[in-house]
Amino acid sequence: MKNELQQDCWTQVCTLDDIVPNTGVCALVKDQQIAVFRIQDGETRLFAIDNYDPTADASVLSRGLVGSLGERIVVASPIYKNHFDLMTGECVELPGQSVHAYPVRLTDGMVWVGA
Repeated sequence: MKNELQQDCWTQVCTLDDIVPNTGVCALVKDQQIAVFRIQDGETRLFAIDNYDPTADASVLSRGLVGSLGERIVVASPIYKNHFDLMTGECVELPGQSVHAYPVRLTDGMVWVGA
């Protein structure tokens, strides 16, 4: 029973190959749009944050450009270019406009997001 409950907390969203390295995709997880990013810098790392940019009032973060600001891995919103930390969801320029970050795991080539 405990294992079944743990499985219900994760949603399979796509295969790893469905995400081009250093880009994001949008996935619908429990009726919410989640931006899932694949960062390839010697190793493959996955991140997930809300797809909704509160500053722009639009669901666009999965289409933003990924990069780094110092030690932070970020995505720049395609509208106002605010940077969102992929680890925490914090908006670098406007911390009050931060978004939620989600756990992500890779199992047998499949990307899963925890909700």
